[in-house]
Amino acid sequence: MTPQIHARLKVARDDFTLDVDLHLPGQGVSALFGASGSGKTTCLRCLAGLERAGQAYIEVAGAVWQDSARGIFVPPHQRPIGYVFQEASLFSHLSVRGNLEFGWKRIDPAARRINLQQAGELLGIDHLLERKADTLSGGERQRVGIARALLTSPSLLLMDEPLAALDAPRKREILPYLERLHDELRIPLVYVSHAQDEVARLADHLVLLEQGQVLASGPLNQTLARLDLPLAQDEDAGVVIEGLTGAYDATYQLLDLHLPGSDLRLRIPHAPLPAGSALRIRIQARDISLSLAEDPRSSIINRLPVTLRALAEQGSPAQVLVSLDAAGHPLLARVTRYSCDQLGLQPGQRLWAQIKGVALLGHSA
Repeated sequence: MTPQIHARLKVARDDFTLDVDLHLPGQGVSALFGASGSGKTTCLRCLAGLERAGQAYIEVAGAVWQDSARGIFVPPHQRPIGYVFQEASLFSHLSVRGNLEFGWKRIDPAARRINLQQAGELLGIDHLLERKADTLSGGERQRVGIARALLTSPSLLLMDEPLAALDAPRKREILPYLERLHDELRIPLVYVSHAQDEVARLADHLVLLEQGQVLASGPLNQTLARLDLPLAQDEDAGVVIEGLTGAYDATYQLLDLHLPGSDLRLRIPHAPLPAGSALRIRIQARDISLSLAEDPRSSIINRLPVTLRALAEQGSPAQVLVSLDAAGHPLLARVTRYSCDQLGLQPGQRLWAQIKGVALLGHSA
């Protein structure tokens, strides 16, 4: 059994109280998601030991880092963590190599899990090693900051909105490197964000926080598909599906993606990949339309047989959110109330979900 991360935290301030009991997987990416002031960063600071919760029990991979009942508190410098902040905070007078070696040299050689070359290749910064830190772009600085955290050979990697200070092009630049961390390293990562697109691309487990409380905690796909959570009311509401690649149509540059445990497949615009590669796609509720029958004459190439599970009111009185099941894979669709009435939508109904191929973007899982 993979060791888990258990954090029971209670922090009381004049205007805010955090009271959570987190059970996170000991591998993959766990995302703490919520609006500003929900307690995400406070959780991360408590895990790091940068903030001492009045009442707390923190255990990581079998090691107790804090137990207020027994007076145990492991100070931050003795916790095997890597911490990545919004700003990289590099030493401007040092080169990239100097910044990376600063922490790496302080780790016992026997405890080192990753070397400078590996970190450089993983984050795509090996060509920057001799550059001074103050000559780097924002995206380059953040990649160096992540590599520096990795070189401390942590048992747990903590990231506090590492993309928040970057503009959209820099975010697009750095996200593939974060996906590589997910795919190639076995270090558990706790990732704080208020951006649903980042969470959808990176996370395996999702914790939804609101005003210092946990609203939901569970596997990403299941949690995103819940109609009773605020995520469903978001303009970008949708789900994530992880499938396995199949045939590639070179003429139209379409890649087959097979949904595990079923005969269903999607065709998505994507570069060719070896058959059987894992690929994650995000399907937004606004990109799904519903039909009572399959229509092969439509320009929409992805048509899946689904069962309607539930209906929910939306913020707009003109819209309805529909929960669907596609051979065990949850989907969400947003339709007008008019369409809902015209189709006679009700739980248990068999329908066809139509998904535009151009709306699907795949990312390596």
